[in-house]
Amino acid sequence: MTTVVPTSEEDPALAVVRFTSELAWADAGPEVAERQVSTLCMEAQECIVMNKWLELASLMLTSADLIFSKVSDKDLECIFTVICNLVTKSESPDEELEMAKLISAKITHQPNDKPALRLKIVFNLYNLLGNPYSRFHVYMNALNLALNGKATEHIVPSFRKIDSFLKEWGIGISDQRDLFLTISNVLKENKSSGKESFKFLTKYLATFSGEDAHIMSEAKEEAVRTIVEFVKAPDMFQCDLLDMPAVGQLEKDAKYASVYQLLKIFLTQRLDAYLEFQAANSTSLKSYGLVHEDCITKMRLMSLVDLASDESGQIPYALIRDTLRINDDEVELWVVKAISAKLIDCKMDQMNQVVIVSRCTERVFGQNQWQTLKSKLSTWRGNIASVISTIQANRITEDGSQAMQGLMIR
Repeated sequence: MTTVVPTSEEDPALAVVRFTSELAWADAGPEVAERQVSTLCMEAQECIVMNKWLELASLMLTSADLIFSKVSDKDLECIFTVICNLVTKSESPDEELEMAKLISAKITHQPNDKPALRLKIVFNLYNLLGNPYSRFHVYMNALNLALNGKATEHIVPSFRKIDSFLKEWGIGISDQRDLFLTISNVLKENKSSGKESFKFLTKYLATFSGEDAHIMSEAKEEAVRTIVEFVKAPDMFQCDLLDMPAVGQLEKDAKYASVYQLLKIFLTQRLDAYLEFQAANSTSLKSYGLVHEDCITKMRLMSLVDLASDESGQIPYALIRDTLRINDDEVELWVVKAISAKLIDCKMDQMNQVVIVSRCTERVFGQNQWQTLKSKLSTWRGNIASVISTIQANRITEDGSQAMQGLMIR
């Protein structure tokens, strides 16, 4: 027989059990309700006395889950504040994690019912946790709640702290993949920033490196999605997708080889290559939601960047016209578009019909680009050293002259 040591009904946990169980059994009639409430309170008392916090959390959640539609938002928040506070009583990180999983699962399992309030409660739980992995698990539940409950605006601001979160959580590669992919999905649903969604997709793909083919294949669908998002984006002209193994596996894939080919065209070739590709793959392009006219616009800009990367630094108007397949009177218009998109810095010499390029964006930034940058930095370093030497030499000469003048005056 279990011995129950009486506890004060002022205990917040016991008060919540009594309150929620009375509401839950209110329709069963006084006799049934009184018996059930009494039983639940006795069980709660035993858990408190025996320090069975996980069992107590489970007991409290059973009733609390049934009253979401029966009490005010303020009362719900108070009830779950008491429940969430149980994690601070846990005696080990494992127990805290189990309690965090149990509580967050209950809070988030009906995402369409008061999602903003549920998110607030989940964040309160997050802040009470001491175990980094428990925090990560609860944060993932919050992401899925925001995504499924169409309340992404409440969690997007937290993405600014993701780097510090990662340092705090210390999670492995598998968990990082889940995190980056879910964040990308949240941003896509939120429609706040296509570039941010793309950034986290590339972070996800970057976690696949050196794995066997089976594990690498998990990333195929997302690799395709990332390529399509890049091609669609009217304001993205540079990426390093070609260097990623998760993307490289598509090159010889029977189903997705054409998508890889499209990416390669956008990053390394010009408009004529795209038009040839489109003629043979128009149905495939449409199936991915790509609009031919939009692709042409982007490829014209990409082609102009490719022309600007030529070592001569000068592009004849005629070459722009032929490469972009436009009329003579459209050349300067497309140059202005490239300048507005910050793809090139240049001057247009209308008299000589050439564009003089001072800077252009690299479509890809791989080993060759790093080597070029290293060479430029070395040259600049040498030039600066030469200037410093000249200044020092002039200063010595000047100081010597002033000294001689001083002697002559005396």
